[in-house]
Amino acid sequence: MRVYGYVDEIRDLGGIKFFKLNTPNGYIQITINKKDINQQLLKKFETLTRQSCISVTGKENKNEKAPGGIEIFPTQLEIFSIAHSPLPLDPSGKTPAELDTRLDWRSLDLRSPKNRAIFKIQSKIIQGMTEYLNKKGFTQVFTPCILGAASEGGSEVFPVAYFEKEAFLRQDPQLHRELTILGGIEKIFDLGPSWRAEQSHTTRHLCEHRACAVELSYIKNEFDIMKVEEELVYAAMKKVKQDCEKELDILKTDIELPKLPFPVLEFPNVYDILEEYGKKIPYGEDYDRESEVLLAKYVKEKYDSDFFFVNRFPFAVKPFYVMKIDETPEWARSVDLVYKGIEQSSGGQREHRYDKLVEQVKEKKISLDSVEWFIKFFKYGAPTLGGFAIGIERFTMQMLDIKNVRESVLFPRTPERLLP
Repeated sequence: MRVYGYVDEIRDLGGIKFFKLNTPNGYIQITINKKDINQQLLKKFETLTRQSCISVTGKENKNEKAPGGIEIFPTQLEIFSIAHSPLPLDPSGKTPAELDTRLDWRSLDLRSPKNRAIFKIQSKIIQGMTEYLNKKGFTQVFTPCILGAASEGGSEVFPVAYFEKEAFLRQDPQLHRELTILGGIEKIFDLGPSWRAEQSHTTRHLCEHRACAVELSYIKNEFDIMKVEEELVYAAMKKVKQDCEKELDILKTDIELPKLPFPVLEFPNVYDILEEYGKKIPYGEDYDRESEVLLAKYVKEKYDSDFFFVNRFPFAVKPFYVMKIDETPEWARSVDLVYKGIEQSSGGQREHRYDKLVEQVKEKKISLDSVEWFIKFFKYGAPTLGGFAIGIERFTMQMLDIKNVRESVLFPRTPERLLP
């Protein structure tokens, strides 16, 4: 049997020496009887330090007391590299380290089976989402990450030098998803990064994040969007529950599949619910972070659900491209998904009527010239459309009850962190 990985632990008990090997599939014990082993091979093992990267070939023996239930008596040792000592970080976690230290030494930190489990689960989340979307006839597309104009206005953009011009990293791929829909592709999804130049230092914000962004056409209203999103979420969680039993066990957590459909809270009723919990929000304004937590408490108590949608936000707090409700134009067909008290996505129905788009651009006091590149296509025929973008890292964080979103991204980008 041949195994390979990093030397996690070395124990010398006189006549017997144990090496705990951290392999891609879990821990395996290498057992050396100093009297029986080839002495040249023993000398090679004596050179090893913790976190040295090696390959071991030998005889497999079942041992319930050994990590993974087996041990190997080696006949060959290949040393890929010897790790320097002392280590800047203990990947086993026996010596705790602050999160900033762990992120400074992220490759070492990722050797922890718990951390690897997070990203194996995250991979299955994406796989579950794409399998659902492919089955439903969605086409995967790739929209641009470099834009000639800020996609949502405001100052939360990263400017980049683009030859002799200034460009911007996208805040969201939504506008180009809409234009793709106008090109006649009925249902699409885009998996990729977005950036926000926010000076946010919370446990749920990143400057760079990835999302599964979905857009579809010929919808009746925003409820068609909600149906797709809740089914997408269910498919992702089901995939993890089916395929990640080992990883969930490592993390000592389980996943409860949600009941469909998700509860829906709507403005202006949201104000009444919050007031019941002692939170007064002025009529026509958006709710804050504390309110989000209170609404989650309400939904948990009334519906026993960790998920819920908030619909029909005040148009005053939403971008120009969302659709107003014609009968009550102060409210928009704008939808957020909340999971365990934290927003996961924004979406809803988009405005597809050119004249209405122009009106809303003016209402938002945005220069028509600055958005002409986008709205001009709506002059020439557009279907009803809508969509959402669900953040992969936040979804991972909430599913696994991780305390900080930085732990659910390989190499997080925050206002202070650009390396490694």
